[in-house]
Amino acid sequence: MFISPLIVTILLTIINGILSKSVELTFELPDSAEECFYQEIEKNTSAALEYQVITGGQYDVDVKIEGPNRQIIYQQQKMQYDSHQFTAQSTGVYKVCFSNEFSTFSHKLVYMELNVGPEEPLPGIGEHATVLTQMETSAEEVHSALNRIIDHQTHHRLREAQGRKRAEDLNERVFWWSMGETLAILVVAFGQVMILKNFFSDRPTLYNRM
Repeated sequence: MFISPLIVTILLTIINGILSKSVELTFELPDSAEECFYQEIEKNTSAALEYQVITGGQYDVDVKIEGPNRQIIYQQQKMQYDSHQFTAQSTGVYKVCFSNEFSTFSHKLVYMELNVGPEEPLPGIGEHATVLTQMETSAEEVHSALNRIIDHQTHHRLREAQGRKRAEDLNERVFWWSMGETLAILVVAFGQVMILKNFFSDRPTLYNRM
């Protein structure tokens, strides 16, 4: 039975995605709250954090990365988006915290991605010392290209979601501003009509006789 190389590539990519050490999620951060995520990282292992505030308030959040000994690896305040790459100096549990404690009324929607270690190779590749076949080389190239496409699509969806939310907020503000202007115009028009009517109305003349 002949199996298409494309099918093999797709299957290997799916398996690799399952075995990957990448953590990618979107979560809600309530007002005056803090959310922390924990990841065990071995010594001399590289890790990369990327995050972006999608909706909420001024689109900002406080971010902090702590090591096993509570040392501060990365700390920023009121950031809309950023990325940080570091190498673990010791084996242990690392903590990534997102804080919205400075905001008392607006909750945020935050996207984060944490990659630990080098990119996982395709299953089966690198297990033998022989030179890679043309099919294996092509599969590896397709795998890398698909990963880049996934990253680009993720960033595009984030920008689209943020832009849509900004447009919805702007549309709502314009709507209420227009309603306020309309109400003000009606009040002014009614006041002018009443004033003009008062000018041209006949007033009874009172004569006081001594």
